[in-house]
Amino acid sequence: MRTSTRRSRRLVAFAAVAALTTGVLAGCANDSDDGSSKSGGGNGDGTGKTTLTIGTFGVFGYKQAGLYDEYMKLHPDISIKENVTTRTDVYWPKVLTRLQAGSGTDDIQAIEVGNITEAVQTQADKFVDLGKDADKSQWLNWKLAQATTKDGKTIGLGTDIGPMAICYRKDLFKKAGLETDRTKLAEQWKGDWAKYVELGKDYMKKAPSGTKFVDSASSVYNAALGGAKERYYDDSGNVVWDKSAGVKTSWDAAMTVATSDMSAKLKQFDKPWDQGFANGTFATVACPAWMMGYIQEKSGDSGKGNWDVAAAPTAANWGGSFIGVPTAGKHQKEAIALAKWLTAPEQQAKVFAKQASFPSTPSAYASLKPAADTTAYFSNAPITQIFADSAKTIPTQYFGIKDQPINSAITDIGILQVEQKGKNPTQGWDAATKEIKDVLGQ
Repeated sequence: MRTSTRRSRRLVAFAAVAALTTGVLAGCANDSDDGSSKSGGGNGDGTGKTTLTIGTFGVFGYKQAGLYDEYMKLHPDISIKENVTTRTDVYWPKVLTRLQAGSGTDDIQAIEVGNITEAVQTQADKFVDLGKDADKSQWLNWKLAQATTKDGKTIGLGTDIGPMAICYRKDLFKKAGLETDRTKLAEQWKGDWAKYVELGKDYMKKAPSGTKFVDSASSVYNAALGGAKERYYDDSGNVVWDKSAGVKTSWDAAMTVATSDMSAKLKQFDKPWDQGFANGTFATVACPAWMMGYIQEKSGDSGKGNWDVAAAPTAANWGGSFIGVPTAGKHQKEAIALAKWLTAPEQQAKVFAKQASFPSTPSAYASLKPAADTTAYFSNAPITQIFADSAKTIPTQYFGIKDQPINSAITDIGILQVEQKGKNPTQGWDAATKEIKDVLGQ
């Protein structure tokens, strides 16, 4: 899955059956030599076909799952060209510039979840209303809502999502004298991330030498916030980060971790974090569906059969994207048809089969089958069922234009000050507050 971040994280997550996952902070990998998104479609290939261009960031899985070839076989008059930009922080500014200019866009443009609110609130007139041509009932309500304006215009169709679970090392849990059964564990922390953190205290009492309960306090914060009904903005677009119940609950859970000895203090997606998987440094990690392949690849053979999966304390989401059709495109009719087809449940299931990108269309869930080696790696956990149950109950969350920088201020400044620099929670919050006010121009 592709994930968006201002720090340009790159996910190289090898998925259940093959290669790379798609997901929600920065782009994961590139298909192109120069990483650029070239301008819109045309008929200049000398074949007489209509060439449709698709601008994406990272790996969306359409090419890898053979969907482009399949569509072109079904529509011999269509030729598809994918233009890939590796990094979201490079991709999205280019798209905005071209949208404003009214030219140079691809016929279909991918939109990461971290950018969808900006697109909805400031660029809706630059995209075709796909809700007029698509069966909107196919998508999860909360996913559809993220790409829909207040007056009902849907500017993007949902691709993948990142429903959350807790991945844990049952071998380390057993050594620490804790419950190892996934169903019983899920009941112990059900409904409250604070219960999950409390279990961490129990783990540390008999923790195997050199291990911690969790990878980082920021990980706990982001996971808890992913299931909160209220984040940094309310449903009217007002900034409420400083009085948000979701932020407070998530911050409190993170502070319990940061001020204790249960965190390995590792920054996610950095090399030491990868090594932490390989060395069994931490016993749990909040894992969206797309992270399964990442864990499998980074933990290696030593993790096989030791990792297990349990339902998260609350249903939560981390990641996901959309595809939209710019009004500046030269082939809108053909692009709309392709966008609908690529995001249909049948095609989302095919992408899942190739690289474990979890669909945003629930009718596909019954047919999803993770690879046998992935199921075995995670102790034969009912992976699809766990993630599907989470996906269906994730609350609709409202994002704002400054959502990402606000989040970065809290995790990369506030929490880091406490976890790694020895500041107290008040000092950490004050540092985050200062940065947020600068970001908001207050």
